[in-house]
Amino acid sequence: MRILIVNDDGVNAIGIKCLAEWAKKLGDVTVVAPKHEQSGKSHAIDFMNDIEIKRVPYVEGVTAYSMDATPADCVRFGVAGLEDEFDLILSGINRGWNIGPEIVYSGTVGAAFEAARLRSKAIAISSYPDEQTDAVKYMDDVWNYFVENDLFDENLIYNVNFPNDIAKNGHKGVRMTEQGSQYFTDSFVPIGNDLYSQRLCTTLEDECPNDLDRDTVAVQNGYISVTPLVATRTNIAVVDKFRIKN
Repeated sequence: MRILIVNDDGVNAIGIKCLAEWAKKLGDVTVVAPKHEQSGKSHAIDFMNDIEIKRVPYVEGVTAYSMDATPADCVRFGVAGLEDEFDLILSGINRGWNIGPEIVYSGTVGAAFEAARLRSKAIAISSYPDEQTDAVKYMDDVWNYFVENDLFDENLIYNVNFPNDIAKNGHKGVRMTEQGSQYFTDSFVPIGNDLYSQRLCTTLEDECPNDLDRDTVAVQNGYISVTPLVATRTNIAVVDKFRIKN
């Protein structure tokens, strides 16, 4: 198996290095990751500027490139720039959950959306902050869930989140979920000289707090959540309604 690994925390982040080390058991691994942190860049690409791309020393047995661009651009370079065919694209392990509707901001998930655009299979992977090295110990459980349930026969891209305190508590199981509700509240704080600091405050309050089929609830209750995603922005129900009328 040929595997491409990207992230949004940067090429030297611990999460991507431990994921690359784990992925070697599945096949040949190539890393293409941002030179600097690209959190919150979603599905952005940079086609206006020249891009610095350097091969860098990395985990033993892994070919790696540092790219001064976004996570989606890293996927694009891996597939189009290297002119390689990858069987699987992994994005992460992100430092912090990507759950609920806030996944639209995530560079980690944005990379998976770019993979879908290229018709590639992909998994975006996130853990509670600073628990990446503990979470990766359970990647076998995640991968077995994908294989045993033939998930890539059902959908191209998935979003995986590990529960917090996984080093101490492990997990209760791998669970198929849908996106939950609001995860952050937003505020703009004036700091003087016409400058504002944008603050994101974690709420961790889902509107259906007992529904374990929602990613926001599942991860807070000890489960690894697996959410199938689609890249289309079309509301098919509305299209179908008016197609019938026409």
